[in-house]
Amino acid sequence: EVQLVESGGALVQPGGSLRLSCAASGFTFGRYAMSWVRQAPGKGLEWVSSINSGYATTYADSVKGRFAISRDNAKNTLYLEMNSLKPEDTAVYYCAIDTRGTGRGQGTQVTVSS
Repeated sequence: EVQLVESGGALVQPGGSLRLSCAASGFTFGRYAMSWVRQAPGKGLEWVSSINSGYATTYADSVKGRFAISRDNAKNTLYLEMNSLKPEDTAVYYCAIDTRGTGRGQGTQVTVSS
């Protein structure tokens, strides 16, 4: 059974940085592409970034140049480094096994506000 547990969310000021983590279990993590998706208040799920088994990365235009996705297959952990945060980045962030949010965990809240 796929289990994903996100952590690292916090309240941060605009321009600040955060690093999110996602601990994976129940499947062969290193063989799968993984994604981060987010859901802002009152909105649907939005794809943020993906990384495949070969470490190739893709990003939504809204976060390109500010966010960096990475993975540590030895630790079964996915990361999202977020820099130059903006109020519009406020959302619950989830890791998932595809870009639609499949298998996502409970999420971690990121709030960007002064």
